[in-house]
Parts: sequence; C-alpha cells; structure tokens
Amino acid sequence: MAGVAASLTTVGLEEAIQRAARLHGAKLGEFADNAGAILESSTRERFETKQAPDGSEWAAWSEAYDETRNHGQHSLLVSENDLLESVASYSSASEVEVGSGMIYAAHHHFGGEEIGTGVPARPFLGVSNQDEGDLKDLAEDWFGRLVQ
Repeated sequence: MAGVAASLTTVGLEEAIQRAARLHGAKLGEFADNAGAILESSTRERFETKQAPDGSEWAAWSEAYDETRNHGQHSLLVSENDLLESVASYSSASEVEVGSGMIYAAHHHFGGEEIGTGVPARPFLGVSNQDEGDLKDLAEDWFGRLVQ
C-alpha cells in the first residue's frame, strides 16, 4: 500500500493461532476478513466523528483555511471523498491491514508540521477501545462456534 496502513498482527498469539488452525472447520481467513471489516468500518466512522482511535478530537482547520471551505461540501479530511473512499482492509490468516493507498494519506494521518506544511496530525488509522471490544466479541463468537 503506497499511502499508509495500520496492521493488526498476531504477534504473541502465534501458538494460539496454530492451535486454532488445527481445529476442524477453522477458517482463519474468514476470521481475519471479519476482523478487517470491523476495523475498516470504524476507520470510516472516524471521518464522521473527527476523532482519533484514542478518542481525541482531530485538530480543527486553521482560521485562514476555514474561511476558504464550503462547509456544506467540506469537512476535515473530506472534500471529494477520495481519502474516505480509499480506506480498505486486506487480510491473511495471520494479519489484518487497514489503510489507504492515497499518496497523501500518511501526510494527513501523521501530520506534516515537521516538513513545513503546517498540517497537524489527524490520526484515522488504529485500534480504538471499542474496536478491541468488538474484536474480542468476534473472537469469542468465532472460537465458540468452532468448539460446539
């Protein structure tokens, strides 16, 4: 992915993943796809809530830039919807990645103040507390179905 991505990997869970893979009917790819869908959805929601995964509010536009915006059509990180629509998830049996291939995605996520553009970081990628709960629920349901 050329832009920016956040990965949810199984670091520290390799043994559990290997055991689960040996269970009859275990479809780790299906689990990862579902986890990716959860994270992709929450990432897209951040464009509406204007909050980082840690719950902090995104920095507002500067006053000068705010005056150039049509508030009926524009909001933080949303103009033509290109960045929002580029958010996608990719998964394998051991990793889920959510990100954007847009060349400027990293610039908005991490900010550009240190390179002189004055763009503050507006993190839209990552795992929130709600995401962790949703992923835990998914895992409990998935493992529960495997052992029935």
